[in-house]
Order: sequence, then structure tokens, then C-alpha cells
Amino acid sequence: MAMSDDEIAIRQRLKDDFAHYAAKCLKIRSKAGTVQPLTLNRAQRYIHERLEAQLAATGKVRALILKGRQQGCSTYVGARFYHRVTHARGVRCFILTHEDAATQNLFEMVQRYHDHCPDVVRPSTGAANAKELNFDRLDSGYKVGTAGTKGVGRSSTIQLFHGSEAAFWPHADEHAAGILQAVPDVSGTEVILESTANGLGNFFHAKWRDAEAGKGDFVAIFVPWYWQEEYRRVPSEGFVLDEEEAEYAGLYGLDIDQMAWRRNKIAELKDATLFKQEYPATAAEAFQMSGHDSFIAPALVAKARKAIVEASGPLVIGYDPAWTGDARHAMAFRRGRRVTEVQRKLGLNVTQAAGWVKMVIDKHKPRKLFIDVGGVGAGVYDIVVEYGMPYAKIIVPVNFGSSPFEPNPPDGGGAVNRRAEIWMKSRDWLEDPAGVQIPDEDSIQADACGPGYKWDSQTRLILEKKDDMRRRGVPSPDEWDAVALTFAEPVKGSAADEEKRYRPAPARSRSNSWMTA
Repeated sequence: MAMSDDEIAIRQRLKDDFAHYAAKCLKIRSKAGTVQPLTLNRAQRYIHERLEAQLAATGKVRALILKGRQQGCSTYVGARFYHRVTHARGVRCFILTHEDAATQNLFEMVQRYHDHCPDVVRPSTGAANAKELNFDRLDSGYKVGTAGTKGVGRSSTIQLFHGSEAAFWPHADEHAAGILQAVPDVSGTEVILESTANGLGNFFHAKWRDAEAGKGDFVAIFVPWYWQEEYRRVPSEGFVLDEEEAEYAGLYGLDIDQMAWRRNKIAELKDATLFKQEYPATAAEAFQMSGHDSFIAPALVAKARKAIVEASGPLVIGYDPAWTGDARHAMAFRRGRRVTEVQRKLGLNVTQAAGWVKMVIDKHKPRKLFIDVGGVGAGVYDIVVEYGMPYAKIIVPVNFGSSPFEPNPPDGGGAVNRRAEIWMKSRDWLEDPAGVQIPDEDSIQADACGPGYKWDSQTRLILEKKDDMRRRGVPSPDEWDAVALTFAEPVKGSAADEEKRYRPAPARSRSNSWMTA
């Protein structure tokens, strides 16, 4: 039976106007547990506007969405792709999540869209199971997978890809090299990666930094917590903002009901830092305050990044050589309560690394330079010692795997090896009430907050091994290893003392060398 002009107009609007279609045709389970129409909230409307603008400008969507808790991002992306798949022929959508429970939840959400969709716009269903939903007459459909298997989705050709909680994928780089390549770089395709933050230095954070810098095709979309209409609370009688709250409210333009909700949520979480992690106000706050259970708390590092402290005392350098040719060599420079800089180099062989050490000693005249000799650093150390004085006196070998200098206290709480011991000292330094300063760089914080930890039967600290970090997709913490090395041994002296330790070599000596006074 032919449709009337009004029916044709209704169908056309449902096809062209997603927000209208969502409210009329899609149902969600609300936070209260009721099934209700999907009416886009502020966060969802903003995401939709950004994606539609990119689609209009480029013909495709490539987006990263950084969010807080329960803001409806996954709900929106699932609805957007259901709309696309059910209104076109030959469109394949793949959803990849970080864990099986999330995979099931997202697929159930899509199934709910389909079950409640009005008959007039609901497509005919072919194969349907717990991981696949096909629309036979359209030759379109959905598949879902979990990021636990490196090769998941690689053999498919996909037009729409939804990567959920991408910051938590255990094999993120492999998925990026595999399943993301299954999406053709043609008009009409869409790749949306959404996630809450999971610290610095991982795949999602690296993609976010590139997007913010305008590198590549992806756009960065952040959704602050205070856009949620339900994140409000009527304040109690006598409610008054303290100094920190007043500053926060003014910075983000928040009213008293939002601030009452924030105070109550912080009390519920029992940690203001945890609130920033779960409900960030800015993208930087989301990344800096989030992460796994790291040995060094993100808040400590974030505070040191913003501090202003005068450098004083002797210069101490920590050097963590790379294990492989394409890994980072990292060298940290510290004077007292300030790390003045962290230098990195790539692709150095042992001889080149030794030359770098010599050049740094010649130029900066440190009191001590501590080097990890547990791997290739041993060769670097041997070459530098062969240069003679003063290099042989300045460079000090540290074996990360050797026994700690200090014995385990009677009540426990010591370190299992030298690496754990100097990391503990670096954390103690960060906790100095007088304040400390480090360079304001994400890569340094990523490394500082990278390793997890546990305690052995003697309650000694065991810091997560670099190989174990790599297996969960986190880079080796080379930069903070270098910082931690500056705490390998106590180094005393003043800046004035440093000048007395060096004088130009006699004319007959090797150029650019230095001798102790």
C-alpha cells in the first residue's frame, strides 16, 4: 500500500533528524530503572553537534570522546549507530569494549532499541544471538567483541566502529593496528572512541594529545560533569561555600545546587581527588587524576607540576638507559627540591650513550650521575669509567635488581630491591610539606604513575616490572626511573662547592674534559 505524502514526510524526518528519531523511536532504561524514550541530554546534544559538524566538513567521523561517569555517551553512540544501520543498506557496525560485562551491556542496549522500535521503522531481523544482530533485507547489522583478544575483528570490513572505554583496552595498540584498519577511509564511515580517563601515557591519552594538537583525523570532544542536569542537590540550611569551593564555582560558572551536589559526592567518595577522577571538570584534570592503583598517586605529581620552587644544592643526574634501540633513554636533572628538566633520546647505541653522558658531565658539571647498570647500562658505565677522571668519580652504578641499602624495618614497609627503594624515596620527596617542583609534562606524570605495586610476605614493596607493564599496554616508566635514580644515594654540597670541583684541563689533556680541583 502506497504511503501518503504526510507519511512520507514523517518517515523522511525520522531518517534525517536523529534527535527527533531518538525521542520517537528509541527506548532506554533510565538510572531509576524505568524504560523511557531517549531524549538527548546536554552532553549528548553537544556530542551530536560536534560529530555532525565533522561529518559535514569531511564526509566521515573520526572522534575521541572523553567523559565522566554516567553521562550517556555510550547510549548516544549506540543509538546513533542503530539509526545509521537501520536506515542504509550494507552497513556493518562493530562495538569493541574493554570487558565482557560491558560488551553484554552495550549489546543489550542495542537489542532494547530494536525491541521497542515501532514496527513502521523497525527492519526485518535475520540472525540474532548474544553477539550479533543482522537485518537481512538491508544486509546490515551489528557485531560486538571484547578487547581481550588481540585479533578480534581484524578480518571484518566495517563502516561504523564504536570503541567503548578505549583507555582500558588491554591490547590497545594491536587493536589500533588491526580493527581500526578494517574501517575504510571513505565517506560515510565513522570511528568513535569513547572512554573515561585511565591515566597518562596509554593509547587513548596519546590519541587525545594528538587530536588536541590537530594531528591526524580525530577530533577531541570533552564532556564536563556539570552538564548533567541531575547532578544537582538542594543545599541544606546554612550551606556556605568555603574558599576552595567558591573559587571552583566561579571558575566553571556553577550555581549553589551544583556545588551542594559536588560537596555531597566528595563526602560520599571520601576523597576530593577521587571526585576529580570520576567527575572531571576539564580534560587535563581527567587524565592527571585518573589511573590504576599506582604506587605514586596522580595528585602528588599533579601538585608538583604546578609548584614553583627554587633549585638549590648540588646537581644530581639520574640516567636510565634504553634496553632496545628504539626505546627511550631518559636523563633527569635535580637540584634539591626541584627537577629542572628531563631529557630523552632515541636510538642510541652503547658508545653513543656513553658519549652523551660525557657531554652532559662536561657541560653541566654534576656532583653525581647515577646510572642503572642492570642491562645495557653496564656497557655505558664501563666506557665512561675508561675516560678517567673526573668521569670515573662522578658516575655511580646502580643495579635496580640488587638488594636495598636499607634493611626492612621490624614492622615491615621496606623495599624488596634497589629500584623499589629509590622509588619510595622519590615518593617521599614528592610528599615534602615544603613543596617540590617537576617539569609540567604529561609524559613525566605518565611514567611516575605507571607502575602498580604489591607487598610480599615480609611486607616489602614490590614495584611492578617493566615487562608486566608492557603486557598491559603501558610503556616502560623510563622518565621517572631517571628521576628516582637521583635518590640512589645522599649527595651533599652547595652550588658554590660545585664550581670548586671542576677546572679546565691543561692544554695537553683531551679537550672538553674536566679534572677535580
